[in-house]
Formats: sequence, structure tokens, C-alpha cells
Amino acid sequence: MACHQPLLAQETGPEKYGSTLNVGVGIGYYGYVGYSIPVAHANWEFDVARNFTLAPFITALSYENYYYWGDDANEFRYYAYRRNIIPVGVKGSYYFDQLLGAGSKWDFYLAASLGCAFRSTTWEDGYGGELTVSNGATGVYLDGHIGAEYHFNERLGLLLDLSSGISTICLAVHF
Repeated sequence: MACHQPLLAQETGPEKYGSTLNVGVGIGYYGYVGYSIPVAHANWEFDVARNFTLAPFITALSYENYYYWGDDANEFRYYAYRRNIIPVGVKGSYYFDQLLGAGSKWDFYLAASLGCAFRSTTWEDGYGGELTVSNGATGVYLDGHIGAEYHFNERLGLLLDLSSGISTICLAVHF
């Protein structure tokens, strides 16, 4: 008598990872701040090739810090400023579900993000130093990722994305 094993989604054909909206929150580390910063994140993931997706993304971080400044006309003291950072770009993900033999409830991937981080700085009243030094695009944004998604059902999942800069937990809505 033969034993019947259920077929995994990966065994019935290439699994579709794309057409997914991932929205969530997390923590990030930005430059010299020295502590983690809360972030909001969203991306739209779509299939490109077998086990490979691209996902245009936008993320937002904001924090307050202080800068010691003064001159002949202004007292030397710490001035507060608020910095807003918005990385935008595209994330490429390769899924290892078939290699790992993961069931249909799980997805596992390695990824990299490439883009540009835009930032702006607002200083408190009374600060008279250089205001434009930290405004504008910061150049190339690059981040490495490892992640997993647990599928509650065919349409909804929970995604954990750990990265070298910004880690998030997201609700994944599959279309």
C-alpha cells in the first residue's frame, strides 16, 4: 500500500511571490545617530523570474538631535534639529523555498535594496549656522536583507525582514 504525501505548492509549479503589497513598521539605524529610529515602510512586489521578485519601495524615518554651535553674535549652546529621511528605490529578492523544501505556509528569501535616500533638516529658531549642509539627496542607498513570510491564508501574510540598515515587520496582502 502506497503512502500518499500532500503536494507542496512548490511541487505543483513555480510559486508566485509577486503582486503583493507589503506595509509595515520597524526600526532603522541611520549614520551617526547612535540609536535605533522607528520607521514606516511600504513596497509593491512583483514577479520577474522564477523565484525572483522586484519591489519598488518607500520608507520614512524621522528623529530629533542636537548640535553644539555658536559664533560672535550667537551664544554657544546646543540647538535642536529634526531630520527626516526618505529612502526610495527597488528591492530584489530571491526565494529559497524550493531549495529548503518549505511548505506552502512559508517563504524564505535573501534580498538587496538599491535606491536613493532623501533627507531634510529643520532647525530650531535662533540657530544661525549652515542650514543647507544636510539637505537634499544623500546619494546611493544600499541595504542587504534576509527575510521570511508566514502565510495566514492565500491573501494575507506576516513578513519579517531583517537587514543591515532598516528591519521591518509587515502585513503582506497578496493580490
